[in-house]
Amino acid sequence: MRSAIRRVAVLGAGTMGAQIAAHLANAAVPCLLLDRIPDELSEQEQKKKLTRAHPEFRNRFARSGLDFALKAKPAAFFTPDLAGYIEIGNFEDDLARLAQCDWIIEAIVENLEPKRQLLQRALPHAAEDAILSSNTSGIPIHSIASGFPAARRRRWAGTHFFNPPRYMRLVEIIPTADTDLEVVGTLSEFCERFLGKQTVIAKDTPNFIANRIGSFAAVSTIRVGSEMGLTLEEVDALTGPFIGRPKSATFRLADIVGLDVFTYVGKNLQELLPDERALFEMPEPVSALLRGMFEKGMLGEKTGGGFYRKDRASGEIQTLDLKTMEYRPRQKARIPALDLLAAVEPVGERLQKMFKGVPDKYSRFLWETVMPLLCYSAEKVPEISDVPVAIDDAMRWGYNWELGPFQLWDQLGVQWSAQKWKSEGHPLPQNIERMLQSGASSFYRDGEYFDLAAGKYAPLNRAPEILKRSTLVQKNDGASLRDLGDGVACLEFHSKMNTLGPDAVEMTDAAIQSLNSRFDALVIGNDAENFSAGANLMMLLLEIQDENWDDIDLMIRRFQRMTGSIKFAPRPVVAAPFGLTLGGGAEICLAARYCQPFAELYMGLVEVGVGLIPAGGGTKELFLRNLDLSADVPLEKVLRRTFETIGMARVSQSAREARAMNLVGSCVPLTLQRSRLIEDAKRQALYLASQAHRPPVERKDVPAGGEDARALLELGVHMMMRAGYISEYDAHIGRRLAWILTGGNRLAGSLMSEQEMLDLEREVFLSLCGERSTQERIQHMLKTGKPLRN
Repeated sequence: MRSAIRRVAVLGAGTMGAQIAAHLANAAVPCLLLDRIPDELSEQEQKKKLTRAHPEFRNRFARSGLDFALKAKPAAFFTPDLAGYIEIGNFEDDLARLAQCDWIIEAIVENLEPKRQLLQRALPHAAEDAILSSNTSGIPIHSIASGFPAARRRRWAGTHFFNPPRYMRLVEIIPTADTDLEVVGTLSEFCERFLGKQTVIAKDTPNFIANRIGSFAAVSTIRVGSEMGLTLEEVDALTGPFIGRPKSATFRLADIVGLDVFTYVGKNLQELLPDERALFEMPEPVSALLRGMFEKGMLGEKTGGGFYRKDRASGEIQTLDLKTMEYRPRQKARIPALDLLAAVEPVGERLQKMFKGVPDKYSRFLWETVMPLLCYSAEKVPEISDVPVAIDDAMRWGYNWELGPFQLWDQLGVQWSAQKWKSEGHPLPQNIERMLQSGASSFYRDGEYFDLAAGKYAPLNRAPEILKRSTLVQKNDGASLRDLGDGVACLEFHSKMNTLGPDAVEMTDAAIQSLNSRFDALVIGNDAENFSAGANLMMLLLEIQDENWDDIDLMIRRFQRMTGSIKFAPRPVVAAPFGLTLGGGAEICLAARYCQPFAELYMGLVEVGVGLIPAGGGTKELFLRNLDLSADVPLEKVLRRTFETIGMARVSQSAREARAMNLVGSCVPLTLQRSRLIEDAKRQALYLASQAHRPPVERKDVPAGGEDARALLELGVHMMMRAGYISEYDAHIGRRLAWILTGGNRLAGSLMSEQEMLDLEREVFLSLCGERSTQERIQHMLKTGKPLRN
């Protein structure tokens, strides 16, 4: 047997197949992408005088799929050059190349017979020990492999990637009764370790776990909303973040998925589950509406409009009027409970307060959609999964729900909600009745879950992530210092969006001091959604409005000292950035000599968006990095590259791109599995601590570009303003940035120290704080979350 998956083939270069291949390439896994041969030469191919024997014609569909993945938004590849890991071909000429592949993924149209026919053609060419799988979202896995040789069925499974494969964490692995356990283990390990996925083992039942539960939730929500006469906006306002689900909520999610796909999934369940047919049928008014939308080609985002659309002229989001079938301006849902309870945490407590409050149609709507979902999820154990844990994981990772059904039920209160549901005349699932009769009152408790089939608690068998295993050393409102063990500490930010204020500065000082006495290395990272969104703008704005210029000056000096202490730390400091790593968050990573980035990293020095420049050492550090990595490049080019990165507020779309921008180093592999990031950073810190670590010394040889170099940068700024790419105030900020990068009033060829560059950063930052346009930008960002180009 093969010990590892080294090369993969994807059969089918449609949307999913091409993007699965792209994500394999993201993981540096060589991939063969095949599709069928076109029926006829295209007009363009005829003009080029190609024949049907020409590879360009024969591989057209595979090439089109790869080109689509390269143009996809959001991007399917970390960086476009990774497409070099993908070779294309076709089902007629290239099936013999399958012999070199360890895993063959079928990903063609959702239709049983074409899948079976293609795989039957592929089987003779596949290596005996190759793993074969189908990326179907609902077709029974055993039916696809029916009639295959027994040896092939043992190495056959379902592998359901969620769309888009790069960003969605879940892969459902669906073994059949014949699948070897070793195959399941190999697929799970590869998807988790190399592709950065979270895997769930699902039973071979219609639509598996996530789409079964998700489809029930969507149809139930639309049915109850239709019966109560709620608007699209009201339903989406109630079924989004308020109940711990993504902003796409219900109707917006249907647009994103595509109404054709959304309807197909429901019909598939109706056909495969005749006993549950009524649960997945839309009420007739909605069915009639969908038929009308299909006739008009209104299939959602991919056709430019579904339940919502963006008006081309105004750019505003419009909503479909369900009565007239015309679009109207989107209306804000006015639901008092949303405003009153939005700040209540956790989600289950928020819902409980709503259900226990004064009843209205909105609380009734949520009650009549949430409780049936919880009961249905319980009823499906052990049909779709033996354990509730897998259902919770599938919904969190596949649908981006904050909580799975059983986690939500625990927060809502199992006994209270079950009693209320029964008192209204609704039956409870039998396994829930047995659970309550046993005296259990929650699905989860300290390291255990309630096994509904066995009727007792069982070990969760899931080691907590490293930060949850760590020991708290010191804490304030904005940050903590934790002991990761083995002589490694972790500095963890935990303010809202992990913005950086005095608490973060204070705890960073404590963390660096601990390297002198208690710890051998430090990791800077956390388990939030984002590493850090930057400085605390609200605090800065209040100081500006009070004209506390001395306090602002002191604030900048303290932040500069903090980043300096990270850079010149006596022992190794490893930053572990992920998600949004902006402004001050990026400056912390630039200060750290070592970095262990998560693959999904959106990092940039974006201060110009709020009318400022990086003043925590970010301007200096990026210039020095570009300078050191461009030994044979003229200074003017290094200055321009640094200027463009900061002045255009460029943000990386992956860790790989952040490396190309010199925002993070390139000496360690990226982490693709988010839950392993701190562990990987600790491992790197331990290695560095075992080496002869020598902290750097302050540089005093930073070259000043002087007036001539500054004039070139300012000319570029002027041309961009004349062309309408930037505003006059953008140009003003650009000129101030050029002043810093070229050394202020220093002569060309003279040298300056790092501290002198920091002084320039601070002076310009302070002067910009006094500008009205900067204050307007900060206010707009705080109010809308978007930059203002005034």
